[in-house]
Amino acid sequence: MTADDGADVEQSSLPLAGKLTAGGQGEVHVVGGPGDLLFKRYLEPHKADGSALAALVALRTGLAAEERRRLDREAAWPLCRVTDGGRVVGFLMRRAPDTMTWRTARGDRRLTELQFLLRAPKAATRTLRQPTPEERLALAVVLVELVDRLHVRGLVVGDLSQANVLWSLDPEPALHLIDCDGVRITGHQPVLAQADTPDWHDPQAPPGSASVDSDRYKAALMLGRILAQDPYVAPGRPLAVLPGVLDERRLDAVLRLWELADGAYGSRPGLGEWRTALSGRATIRLQAGRPAPRPAVDRSRFDGGAERDRGTIRFRRS
Repeated sequence: MTADDGADVEQSSLPLAGKLTAGGQGEVHVVGGPGDLLFKRYLEPHKADGSALAALVALRTGLAAEERRRLDREAAWPLCRVTDGGRVVGFLMRRAPDTMTWRTARGDRRLTELQFLLRAPKAATRTLRQPTPEERLALAVVLVELVDRLHVRGLVVGDLSQANVLWSLDPEPALHLIDCDGVRITGHQPVLAQADTPDWHDPQAPPGSASVDSDRYKAALMLGRILAQDPYVAPGRPLAVLPGVLDERRLDAVLRLWELADGAYGSRPGLGEWRTALSGRATIRLQAGRPAPRPAVDRSRFDGGAERDRGTIRFRRS
């Protein structure tokens, strides 16, 4: 089973091989056989918007092949809906890449959750390699580009937090988005009621809502926490970036945007501004051009003075 065509799959046809995890909205089960698939079954399927889930599936199948492969690398996107007696009860997705996991001292395999990037290493995580300053900056750039690509596709991430982002350094710095049924298409309803991870919500957004602007705030929040290795810093508080991550030009630009990210709802910096700041490119504030002053006109050159004889024009009578 590949589920690549996006067609609905009946739950009874799935060779389930055990429950993997459980959360507030659903349970994740391993699907046996080829394809490395997982099945997320909603705890309250009657609350799920089947049409919204179908739209996310259709968005992926409608992409060009290379764009679809890229989305699969970057996100555990819904591949198809799962039904039970005609009712939508969940969806199939791919398991996170092996590069997004790490092995504990006991030999257990765990997902490399964003929390391990935001906190100083502890004894329990000593086997997880931490990024160099250059790799930490690269992960920040990857975040900006990932969220920006989703926005360009007309999507709102919604619950962007440490709970649904994985990271890896090998073979290069990369991120992987999970819980992608929380993403919604702009102008459409979400699959389930909008969720917010505690301490990752937008304080200016209307309760229970998500928008491109709230995504911008949460992206800034995540960027600051990655750059500072601080799980609690937020716009409106001082940002102490780790030494060696940003040079002086980048640091000045990031701190300026960090201050703007604390602005009113609808005014936060866009992802393109963050990309420019992290690249170290100088920015120039453009002002509207002013037209050059018109030279004074000597009308006497055209009128010949008030006493000039302009003559008469004779018309032929018909």
